[in-house]
Amino acid sequence: MVSIFGLKFYISRDIPGIMAETQYTEDNIRSLDWKEHIRLRPGMYIGKLGDGSSPDDGIYILLKEVIDNCIDEFVMGAGKTIEIRIKDQEVKVRDFGRGIPLGKVVDVVSKMNTGGKYDTRAFKKSVGLNGVGTKAVNALSSFFSVESIRDGKMKMAEFQFGELTKDPEQEESSKRRGTKIIFVPDDSIFRHYKYRKEYVEKMLKNYVYLNPGLTIDFNGEKFFSENGLKDLLEDNMSQEDMLYPIIHLKGEDIEIALTHSKSQYSEEYHSFVNGQNTTQGGTHQAAFRESLVKTIREFYGKNYDASDVRKSIVGAISIKVMEPVFESQTKTKLGSTDMGGDLPTVRTYVNDFIKTHLDNYLHKNPAVAEKIQRKIIQAEKERKELSGIRKLARERAKKANLHNKKLRDCRVHLDDSKNERSLETTLFITEGDSASGSITKSRDVNTQAVFSLKGKPLNSYGLSKKIVYENEEFNLLQAALNIEESMEDLRYNNIVIATDADVDGMHIRLLLITFFLQFFPELIKEGHLYILQTPLFRVRNKKETIYCYSDEERLAAIEKLKPKPEITRFKGLGEISPDEFQHFIGDDMRLDPVMLDKAMSIEELLSFYMGKNTPDRQEFIINNLKVELDKVEE
Repeated sequence: MVSIFGLKFYISRDIPGIMAETQYTEDNIRSLDWKEHIRLRPGMYIGKLGDGSSPDDGIYILLKEVIDNCIDEFVMGAGKTIEIRIKDQEVKVRDFGRGIPLGKVVDVVSKMNTGGKYDTRAFKKSVGLNGVGTKAVNALSSFFSVESIRDGKMKMAEFQFGELTKDPEQEESSKRRGTKIIFVPDDSIFRHYKYRKEYVEKMLKNYVYLNPGLTIDFNGEKFFSENGLKDLLEDNMSQEDMLYPIIHLKGEDIEIALTHSKSQYSEEYHSFVNGQNTTQGGTHQAAFRESLVKTIREFYGKNYDASDVRKSIVGAISIKVMEPVFESQTKTKLGSTDMGGDLPTVRTYVNDFIKTHLDNYLHKNPAVAEKIQRKIIQAEKERKELSGIRKLARERAKKANLHNKKLRDCRVHLDDSKNERSLETTLFITEGDSASGSITKSRDVNTQAVFSLKGKPLNSYGLSKKIVYENEEFNLLQAALNIEESMEDLRYNNIVIATDADVDGMHIRLLLITFFLQFFPELIKEGHLYILQTPLFRVRNKKETIYCYSDEERLAAIEKLKPKPEITRFKGLGEISPDEFQHFIGDDMRLDPVMLDKAMSIEELLSFYMGKNTPDRQEFIINNLKVELDKVEE
């Protein structure tokens, strides 16, 4: 390699003394067919791959792509029920819409840029306008079948890895009209994958919130919503945590719902476009936040600080846009600035609606208006009390990041929404220098960052936000995540707690989860927090090494590698070498998502596990310990 003016050139030494010229001929030009391109670059079509531990993993995008077509049929007035069955790795989705035109069944699922949604007369406000959806599902599945019933006839086809394997002629059928898709994601692409019921159910609930009158039958359990986004907020919050009843406003192409949380510090938004959950927001969500501030300032006649108005708001917005433009194939962020047709811009449309309808609501409900104003004044008071502390905290955080290197950052961040690897960005929170050193040396520097804790964090239950700025660890962690002002600024899509699997490690996990629940619960609600699973044992002989995450796996490995393999028990992360750690934070990384149990509020959860109810907690531990011991004896 030689360097000229800072540019690097690589010289072939195949012929000593002579610079080899790379041949560029017709033979170098290759055309990939539709399925080859999807399988070669799956991230372009479904975002990150994953194993199902994250709600934005590819297997859920495959499911979503199929359901989106069913939703479009419902919106067009055809079919009020969708049946979904997931067993192990096989997915079945059946709608009762109009059915795919029988002569185009094969083309619709295997020819790019083919579909009915290019005819805007039929699908004016659909999500999938690019003709890719089911083709991506087909190409990325080891098995895929499609069946369409209409006009008393049925046409089906089967594929393997996108290759047509069965294409029988049409036949008579007495079944109800509609479309049935069956697929099995390719486990060579989605390694060790598993559909998590919690993530599937959340997706399906969002569909029914946005489509009142639709019923989704998932493995025998039915989901239905009468009140749209109002039901969404009620299902995600406890009544005790709502400062006032949910404000629910609907227009022809827009619906909003909002309230203030009594306990939550930051903002929380659920946003949708044409039925698509835009988890990364976009122009409509930005307009929603801006319009709320503007309307409330005008209503009260006071120029309140925007952060004080929006503090603790929990809101939802859904709009319908003609031919929406998203910033990625997975459609998680709206890029459109126009509503389409003769309608104004998204910003103007949202602002005009909220200005009129929210202002009217506040005039008609003075008790709610009074509660909102008291909340804003309280937020203003707290902000001013914290202003000096915040300034010092930011300076300390900046200095610590520059000199103490608590944060080993990565090269890609979520604020670069056009980077196809942004969904993979991960921050590992580790304990001690040895563990953080091993992870730092073995990580993918493009997407994985490491934050090193110093000792055990403080138990933050019941403490005010002031402690976040005064406590060095919390302050630096908040700064690393960049979540002081809003979750929209979150720099890492995945926050992974990586601690030892011993008593101290478990305690640190609990204290960190308490911190996030206390001050940033939406980070958990939106599926960003995980626990890293690392192996407890290494079982190996001269030919093979097996890493085991449980006693059952250890016994199975011993049986497989007999006679008498070498067995190592890992006592802590620091004992795992960087070379070995590459296996555990790479393609085979095992993550357990931290999820909230809807049966218990955050306050109840923290009070029970982290409060001073020692006798009740002791009884709980004793009873559950007895259950676990009984399992071991069995």
